[in-house]
Amino acid sequence: MAFTAKDVAALRAKTSCGMMDCKKALDAADGDMDKAVDFLREKGLAAAVKKAGRVAAEGIAYAATNEEGTSGVVMEVNSETDFVAKNAEFRSFVKTCADTVLADSPADVDALLQCKTAGGETIDALLKEKILKIGENIKIRRFRKFDGTVGAYIHAEGKIGVLVKFETSPEVAAKPGFKEYAKDICMQVAAIAPQYVDETHVPADVVAHEKEILRQQIIESGKPAAIAEKIVQGRLRKFFEEVCLVDQAFIKEDKLSIEQYTEQVAKDLGGSIRIVDFERFERGEGIEKRKDNFAEEIASLVK
Repeated sequence: MAFTAKDVAALRAKTSCGMMDCKKALDAADGDMDKAVDFLREKGLAAAVKKAGRVAAEGIAYAATNEEGTSGVVMEVNSETDFVAKNAEFRSFVKTCADTVLADSPADVDALLQCKTAGGETIDALLKEKILKIGENIKIRRFRKFDGTVGAYIHAEGKIGVLVKFETSPEVAAKPGFKEYAKDICMQVAAIAPQYVDETHVPADVVAHEKEILRQQIIESGKPAAIAEKIVQGRLRKFFEEVCLVDQAFIKEDKLSIEQYTEQVAKDLGGSIRIVDFERFERGEGIEKRKDNFAEEIASLVK
C-alpha cells in the first residue's frame, strides 16, 4: 500500500515521533496507519498515541439529572461559533433538549427531534426557530441517558459533560456524603478520561492487542522471549490502571485507587456502592472545525 508525505505528517501528529521514524514505520507497515503506530510503539518510540484529528468545534457538552437523581442525561449540541455557544438563548435550548430526553427517553437524535417540549412544540421546530433567530447552524449531535442512581458534572462551562451511573441503596444515595462522592467520580472521568469502568469491560481483542505490543517492546529491549510473558503480565496492570476507571489513582488522593476510594465511602455511609457505567462527551470531539483563510477571502473580494 503506497503512502504519501501527508500520511507521514499524519502519523507524526498522531504519535509525536520524528519524521524519519514515521516514514520507516509506514515502510514497514506497507502504508497501513494502524500497523505503523504499532510498529513505533513496539520500538518504544511512541509511548502513547495522541488523538489526532480531534479538532474542537463550538457548542457545549451538557449534563444534568432529574431532581431525585434517579435519571440523568449527557449531551452535546454544536454551534458554528464560540460566541453563540455562550449565548443564553442557545444554552436555554440545550437545557430544553436535555429536559425532553429526561422526560421522554427518545432512542436517538432523530426520535428526540420529534418529541414535544413542555411548551408543546417539537424539538425539531424549536431547533429551526433558533437557527433562524440566532443566524447560525445548530446541531444536536449526541446524547445518552442513564436511569438509576446517577451523578452529572459539567467542566469548563461546557467543554466536557460527564454522566456516571452507580449501584447503591436509596438510603445511601440520599446522604450528602454520596453526592460529594458522585461529584468526585464525575470529575475523575472528566479529568483523566478513562475508557472502561473496569477490567471486565475491556474487550478481549483490546487486551490481546496490548499484550502483543508489550511483548514486542520487551523483546526489542533484549529480553528473552521465554520470560516476556511474565513481564507482560506485570506491565498489563499498568495498562489497566490507565484505561479503567476503578483502577485509576484518585485525583484528590493519589495513594488511593478509585476502587479503594469507593470502598472507603461505602463503609463510611453504611452501605455498598458500585460504579456501573459512565459517559464522557467532550465538545467538538472528532469534528473537523472549519478553517477560514482570511487572506484568501480578502483577495477574492478585491479581484
